[in-house]
Amino acid sequence: MPSKTPKRVLVTVGTTGFPALVSQATSPAVLHELAHQGYSELLVQYGSSQAAFDTAIGAKGIAVSGYAYKPSLASDLEAADLVISHAGSGTILECLTRAKPLVAVVNDSLMDNHQLELADALAEQGCLVSTACHQLLATLQQQRFKTLRQLQPHQSSAFATILAQELQAGG
Repeated sequence: MPSKTPKRVLVTVGTTGFPALVSQATSPAVLHELAHQGYSELLVQYGSSQAAFDTAIGAKGIAVSGYAYKPSLASDLEAADLVISHAGSGTILECLTRAKPLVAVVNDSLMDNHQLELADALAEQGCLVSTACHQLLATLQQQRFKTLRQLQPHQSSAFATILAQELQAGG
């Protein structure tokens, strides 16, 4: 009997710390929900939020592992069935070009929150799900990430405009 391919979730916080996302994504309630949905592996790129990752307890039915940084997330993104990420433009672009379901968690502690503008604009187009950190569990329970649309060529100009504004503002 052939073995089932494990369903994987990748959590990424980018180069800056986002301990709230790491804590939420590795909380028993979120891990239980992911296991309930059939995911068996959670890989966390925790950046400078190792302390938050180190307190992760884990849950029955889902293996949790993590690392601080890698030169490229490409192989982890390819292997992921779901990505939960800070709403950084680079990660969003990588997920959209790979047609990966993305839950973008906006870091509301940032001063000029261009992440929110980008995530909300793409969420309005149905390309990703945008949420606040404290809403991650409810967002996963709603499973809207299972019905996302791929970024279409006519939508890419809107993405480019928003991205250019973010880069110009130093985001």
